[in-house]
Amino acid sequence: MLSLRLVRGGRPLVQARRLLVSAASAGTGFLLLAALGHALSHDGAASSVRRLAWCLVPLGATVYVAVAVSRTDPALRPERGRPPYGLSSRGMRLLTGTATAAFCALGSVAALLLFLLGRGSLSVRPLGDGAAKALGAGFDVPVAAVLTLLALVPVATSVATAALAPVAAGQGTANATPDATSAPPGLPWGVALLAAGFAVRATLGEGTAGLSAKALAGRGGVPGGVVAGWALIAAGLAVAGPGITWLCGRLLQSGHPGAVRLLAGRGLQEEARRIGRPLGVAVAVGAALAAAYGGDATYKATDPLTALGVGLVVGCAAIALLLAAVESRQARTDITAALAQSGTPAATLRTAVAVRAGAVLLALIPLTWAVTVLATLPVGH
Repeated sequence: MLSLRLVRGGRPLVQARRLLVSAASAGTGFLLLAALGHALSHDGAASSVRRLAWCLVPLGATVYVAVAVSRTDPALRPERGRPPYGLSSRGMRLLTGTATAAFCALGSVAALLLFLLGRGSLSVRPLGDGAAKALGAGFDVPVAAVLTLLALVPVATSVATAALAPVAAGQGTANATPDATSAPPGLPWGVALLAAGFAVRATLGEGTAGLSAKALAGRGGVPGGVVAGWALIAAGLAVAGPGITWLCGRLLQSGHPGAVRLLAGRGLQEEARRIGRPLGVAVAVGAALAAAYGGDATYKATDPLTALGVGLVVGCAAIALLLAAVESRQARTDITAALAQSGTPAATLRTAVAVRAGAVLLALIPLTWAVTVLATLPVGH
């Protein structure tokens, strides 16, 4: 009952974030059901399995944004070192997972309605006969398969958010907070994963780029080495993101910095663990999009399912990055207020924010280009 009250309550902005999770769940659920419809209307099992397997990409993006939203939900965050509502840490994790599952279940219901409308199962075909045929119109839909596919998103997101919920572990957790001046430990591991991804793609991949936009919807032969390589590249960027962001802050403070560079560099170092991972994911998505749409000039992005899948991944990455920026700004409210009270001009604070953003862009844009080039080098046979 408490989870249902949380779903109904909250400010409009909080509800908008929750509805974004529901929308991502609806899109992923519809892609899963579309893969089922394709399997019903086609005899080739390999292509249907490939379509279903590629749905794991938007599924992972949905889980990712659901975790980001739950971590910034004021109703699901511990206050003053203790879980709210008098719950234990275990109870708070259960509450977080249940609330997230409720948001995603709403999206799954919307996906089912859209799927049935597209098939013409509700006596109307607003998407046209072509879409109805692609969704398996005229074939009986197995109820068990539909329920299983629709349950994937709520179950996956609830487990992930419950496992990663920001619950308080005790009164001593404040002392365990890492020092902002210390570098995040993930940079060497991220570089190792990146190198492994490039090596796997070069060793086991075939052709040139190997990744095209139409492959995102499960069409076209994509070597397994390309898929595994890109998965390692994405993981490496996500792990290395905090370290890269911290290094940007360190470089801003190098030489003989003034007040603006000191504030900007120190701020980046303090925010590295919070915004670094979403920045790394954004670089991975940008590099994958550049490789997909730049490596196959013959493809025209006219397939609605392809557009939906790509839009889901890009949208989830952007939302998670925006939420991390908002969370970072909220976390620095006390520091900003203290600087203002000490006489720091407001223009200096605004300039420091702009310098931080510029330093991140100057670092990540070339990194995105380099990853794209290295990941799409021609593979020798």
